[in-house]
Amino acid sequence: MSNIKIFSAEKIFTGTEWLTNHSIIAENETIIDVIATSTIDATSKQSYNYHLLVPAFIDIQIYGAHKKLFAVYPEADSLFKLYEYCSKGGALHFCPTVATNTKEVFYTCIDAVKDYWQQGGKGCLGLHLEGPWINSTKRGAHIQSLIHSPTINEVKELLTYGKDVIKIITLAPEVCSDEIIEFIQSKNIIISLGHSNATYQQATNAFTKGIKTATHVYNAMSALQHREPGIVGALFNNTNVQASIIPDGYHVDYAAIKIAKQIMKERLFVITDAVTETNEGFYPHHLVGDKYESNGILSGSALTMIKAIKNLIQYCDVELDEAIRMCSLYPARVLGLDNLGKFEKGYQASFIALNEQLEVVA
Repeated sequence: MSNIKIFSAEKIFTGTEWLTNHSIIAENETIIDVIATSTIDATSKQSYNYHLLVPAFIDIQIYGAHKKLFAVYPEADSLFKLYEYCSKGGALHFCPTVATNTKEVFYTCIDAVKDYWQQGGKGCLGLHLEGPWINSTKRGAHIQSLIHSPTINEVKELLTYGKDVIKIITLAPEVCSDEIIEFIQSKNIIISLGHSNATYQQATNAFTKGIKTATHVYNAMSALQHREPGIVGALFNNTNVQASIIPDGYHVDYAAIKIAKQIMKERLFVITDAVTETNEGFYPHHLVGDKYESNGILSGSALTMIKAIKNLIQYCDVELDEAIRMCSLYPARVLGLDNLGKFEKGYQASFIALNEQLEVVA
């Protein structure tokens, strides 16, 4: 049965251009047109009016919300709470993330995602595993004793169990064999280079072999030095590679974000890297000001996507339209989603309404 709705706004950002006094026509959660509001006869259809409509945000790295860290509470309820947190910040799509942990926790988290989907849970695009196949030298707050180089059998077993659930794996290519990297890629799982101490040449080689994404620029990766450009230098010089960044002012100085943005342009996208208060598990995150620490180490942000946008505008001189793309269109590209991040015919009717203060109102 047809279900047509009309969403009108003073301003609409389509992902590519600004429109004034236009409307999005949606039918059964799909955009069927974007037209001038003055041309619409809305008397017989559901109609909504807002100040500003923009594509929904996509957060591909977030760990938990409302005191239910997903790795500690690997159950569907944690994901319902995470969706609530994400959507209030404008992210209607997310990848729940689990940092370096035990095999048992990874498997239970996979089960929880399946259960969440079976219960009709919205927004979850799949699981992001950050570790344990990383470099202990760049572990950050990750647990040293659980970090290791994988065997091919371990990888095959995990990916078989997590089929259609695991979406992204952050790993250090220097601790994984080419066989393992090729196998992961053969399963259409995105490899993101991160928590790595790779040299410039090692990182460049990894990008040449098909790794097209990196996890949180600057953080937990070999730095840009004048005689050893490191991963950061390799990212800056490889124009086919995208990378996430955490714009909370703690993980990365805003001046460094400006530098990365000027060089990487549309290859740079936002993650919140947000965690939640917990005393259990391997990562006892505690809120210190407006950031989280675990065992005295910076361990996650308290960001929402809309807060990230405001920070980019206020501190990094990023224009509103580009900040929106960094939180919607660009992460959609990373995930290979060609129906999100824009308002076009055939795209998913997934968008948020903002007021004049850039607060999410619907």
